[in-house]
Amino acid sequence: MNAQELRDKTPDELREQLASLKKESFNLRFQQATGALESTARMRKIRRDTARVLTIMNEKARAAAE
Repeated sequence: MNAQELRDKTPDELREQLASLKKESFNLRFQQATGALESTARMRKIRRDTARVLTIMNEKARAAAE
């Protein structure tokens, strides 16, 4: 997912995206704890996507406040 795709989404869609990323992050952490995690790179991608969504949400909130 890239930043431009996220900027085209509504704030509600971004919140849904964030919730699904957090759920997936939890599942990956659980897999890692049980030794079932196959791709550790996926954790990094999810963490970066979460940060990207939060950044876009903050940009939209700041723009709405002005």
